[in-house]
Amino acid sequence: MRDALRAALSAYEPQPIEAEPGMPLAAVLVLCYEHQERVNVIFQKRTQRVETHKGQVSFPGGMADPGDSSLRHTALRETHEEIGVVPADVELLGQLDDILTLARFRVTPFVGWLQRYPYEWRFSHDEVDYLLEVGLDHLRQPETLVPDRRVINGREIILPSYQYRDDLIWGATARMLTNFLDIVAAAER
Repeated sequence: MRDALRAALSAYEPQPIEAEPGMPLAAVLVLCYEHQERVNVIFQKRTQRVETHKGQVSFPGGMADPGDSSLRHTALRETHEEIGVVPADVELLGQLDDILTLARFRVTPFVGWLQRYPYEWRFSHDEVDYLLEVGLDHLRQPETLVPDRRVINGREIILPSYQYRDDLIWGATARMLTNFLDIVAAAER
């Protein structure tokens, strides 16, 4: 799967969003690994102690620091800080479409492959409550995709979301996940 995904991502042209002056930039890592012939994707449940997105399921990642050489560096640095994955243990396979969040962050998602498993997760207890290691097969099941009703700016909207056990993957993370799953489907053709 890794080779097919790498090829699909190299053929994919991610859709950029032009950053407005002062717009915060962020990057996340869609981190995959294979174990017992099954591909899994890593998510994290954020704690109630973080400043934003309390208790939400997200990909590891965060805001770009002035010292980051690139958004790729941001994604790898934040993943290391949040869940303890050493950047040298990740093969970056490609990039997904930029996402603009409701908080006006431009998020650039990268797809990475964990070079070994099992892994010694060491996560920041201030930021990460627990990890979700979700099978790609589960994410692709039609019953996993559920409607999520939200009131945003006074309007009720229905967003596509993904159910995993008691957790809901919604919002920007669900949009990035949908983009990723579309590329996975292309990789299998």
